[in-house]
Amino acid sequence: MSILRGAPSGVFELHRSSSFREPQLSHHKYASEEDDGAATTSDHPQGESDSEEEVDESVREDMNKLEDTFPGISDRFRLVNRIGEGTFSTVYKAEDLLYDHYQNEWNVFGQAQPDAWADPPSKRRRVEGASTERKKARYVALKKIYVTSSPLRIQNELELLHDLRGCRSVCPLITAFRYQDQVVAVLPYFHHSDFRVQYRTFMVADMRHYLQSLLTALHSVHEHDILHRDIKPTNFLYNPDLKEGVLVDFGLAERQGSEYTSPCLCTHQTYVRRSRILSSYYSKNPPSTGLSAGYPKNDSRPSRRANRAGTRGFRAPEVLFKCTSQTTKIDMWSVGVILLTLLGRRFPFFNSADDIDAMIEMSSIFGTRRMKTAAALHGQIFETNIPTIGEKGYSWEKLVKWSSCVEDLTESEQQATRLLSGLMELDPSKRLSAADALQHEFFTNPIHHDVEWGGHPEESGDSVEEDAGDDEADEVAML
Repeated sequence: MSILRGAPSGVFELHRSSSFREPQLSHHKYASEEDDGAATTSDHPQGESDSEEEVDESVREDMNKLEDTFPGISDRFRLVNRIGEGTFSTVYKAEDLLYDHYQNEWNVFGQAQPDAWADPPSKRRRVEGASTERKKARYVALKKIYVTSSPLRIQNELELLHDLRGCRSVCPLITAFRYQDQVVAVLPYFHHSDFRVQYRTFMVADMRHYLQSLLTALHSVHEHDILHRDIKPTNFLYNPDLKEGVLVDFGLAERQGSEYTSPCLCTHQTYVRRSRILSSYYSKNPPSTGLSAGYPKNDSRPSRRANRAGTRGFRAPEVLFKCTSQTTKIDMWSVGVILLTLLGRRFPFFNSADDIDAMIEMSSIFGTRRMKTAAALHGQIFETNIPTIGEKGYSWEKLVKWSSCVEDLTESEQQATRLLSGLMELDPSKRLSAADALQHEFFTNPIHHDVEWGGHPEESGDSVEEDAGDDEADEVAML
């Protein structure tokens, strides 16, 4: 792992360890970007490369600010564009100016870049007599972690990435460096397509390749007893041409068991849970009407604390019920939500504003009976007086048909829904693990009975923001 020691202004001391080794995955297809037409030479100004990407003025100011406040970074990287922005960090595409000065063992993703991803040729005229040999531009992703992030959290993310080096379909860490309170991680840059296009156009065969790559990454992560905690489409960069993807953003990841306060009731035997529930105040003093009148305005009981990190719409039920013994199965629920989104042709599928709304959305699918059982598993009580929420819930096949507006599912879609039911199991102990999911018939014995979806992209809207209100209304009306 690389370290930047504290340096005075204008001095940039970056050390890359010669002992650092990345995965020997010569059979991997995905590649970091190498642009023949976007390469720079001594005869061309650096600002005119990268196929002359158009950069917004505010983004340009942001990149200039990073270069001004981080001495020496512009000597090693040329910032090209801002490609991502989140709660805890911003990611930039940058050219590695000193790529040839190091042994880049991390770049094991193949040298042949598909023509479909190649940039158009440069529009600049060739100078007569000038050398036609051009140096390939090598690109990386610079992740600037905000200074508001906890130093322990930053250290945790870098350590986990370092421990996961060599894992297939997991984004490797090239190096990391610091200047004063600013930390920048250097990661490979990957070509990928937008999920908002994928969920509208993917056939079941495409979903199979997508999920197999994602589950392969999670299998490696979970073997190290690491919870990613933020599995969602934007954190899995997938290239449909190469049928490979890369899992990124370990900012919320943690080792399993690192934050346990006390064991959750779900870790106990069934008879222990039953006795605890029967001895509770709720069981001994049941409401006369069947439903409690409300909750105490000034509740003297201590609040229950548990890690609830993640993205709304992708949180597992045990996270919503504040389970204190969360396992790697929370990531598998999120994989199920992605599969449901692909099959149902709706993104986002769950669009709750808070945890209470999220549980109501789940109860609309599973029914109140199963939700009460799931809550009791973690020592909680689930109640709702919404009359439209039934007791039994709906099957996944019926839900997918309603959501995708089709009359019948193909045999391959029915096979996918059987995988979906194993991923979106309310009881985490019964939920499929990554290893179990990869052995499912959906991958080992696939049914090749595929037809294109009959919907139209314009019916689903052009963006997540525009879809949010309509999707929620559709789901309520549907259920």
